[in-house]
This record gives sequence, C-alpha cells and structure tokens, in this order.
Amino acid sequence: MEDFIYSLANLSDVWIYTAIFFIAYIENIFPPSPSDMVVVFGGSLAGMGKIDFIGAVGAATLGSTCGFITMFSIGHWFGVRILESGRLSFIPRESVDKVDGWFCKYGYWIIIINRFLAGTRAVVSFFAGMSHMRLLQTTILCFLIALVWNLILVSAGNYLGQNWQKIGVYLTTYSQTVTAIIILVVLILVAKYIFGRKKSKNTQ
Repeated sequence: MEDFIYSLANLSDVWIYTAIFFIAYIENIFPPSPSDMVVVFGGSLAGMGKIDFIGAVGAATLGSTCGFITMFSIGHWFGVRILESGRLSFIPRESVDKVDGWFCKYGYWIIIINRFLAGTRAVVSFFAGMSHMRLLQTTILCFLIALVWNLILVSAGNYLGQNWQKIGVYLTTYSQTVTAIIILVVLILVAKYIFGRKKSKNTQ
C-alpha cells in the first residue's frame, strides 16, 4: 500500500484528487482501508506544491460524504430486507431493535462521533439509513464532520511534508485504542443483555 501511495506523486493533480476521492469513498463502504494515510499524503503533496490544499480537503470530504450516503441509502432501501432475509442471522433481531432505538434517540450524535472512530463508518451509515433518519440533515452533518476530520489530516500531512509517514504511528495507536474501547463497550452491553435475560427468566 505504501508503494501505491508513493505512486500518486507521479500522477497529474486531477488524478491525485480522483484517487483521494475514490479511496475516501471506498473506506466508507468496505472498511477498514488506508484512506486516512492517503489523505495525509495528499496534505504532504499540497505542502510540496504538487496539488492544492483546498483541493485535497475537498476531494477527501466529498469522497467520505458520498460513501456515507451510499451506505445510508442501502440501509434505507434494503436494510430491513437484508436482515429479514437471514443473511445476517448472527445479528439478533432484539439487537437490531435496540440499535434502531439508539439511532432514533441519539442518531445525529452517533454520526458525529462515528467520523472519529475506526472501521465503524460503513456500519453506522447503514443503520442510520435503516433507521430512516432525515437525509438532508444527515448529509449536511456528515459533510461538516468529514470536513473537520480531513482538515486535520491534510494539515498534518502539510506540516510534516516528506515526514508524513510519522502520522501513521499516531493513527495506528489511535485506531487501536478506539477499537479496544469499542470492543469493551460491546462486551459490557452483551453481558448486560445476557444478564438481563437470565434475570427476567428467573422472575417468571
């Protein structure tokens, strides 16, 4: 992947913007992907005058937003059918109803937090669509949060220049920490769910 990232420097600016857009888009469909590092490298290229700073931020933000809306639309139109078809039989219906309740109550906050999480963006956008959140508000919020995140990444690459790889250590540590927290929270919720079911059976 590092060879692919370095190969971008040999492309014209239009193709670099296209590559940044495409990688950011794919990351929201098939996570995890190295989109953040590609965006950081885009910032490095901007610092060297190869591409425009605003162009790099814009390409990454549009890619992120379009990817989110794609999964949102899939969840909106086909989410219930996919779950009812049994293809995701490992997900209990009770859990789906609970997640749907979370989105109804905290949906927009989940979208804000989700941008700063690793590997969950496609899942959150899918369930956001399945919960029939408002498309316009969701799109605007997703765009603004993606803009903030990509500004941070491009600025980091622009500041570090040819030492842009250094940010990879921090992104890896950040990703691992967030993933560990997510796993811990999921385990706690599963434990509470199992304990609650056992308690309800004992009281019957």
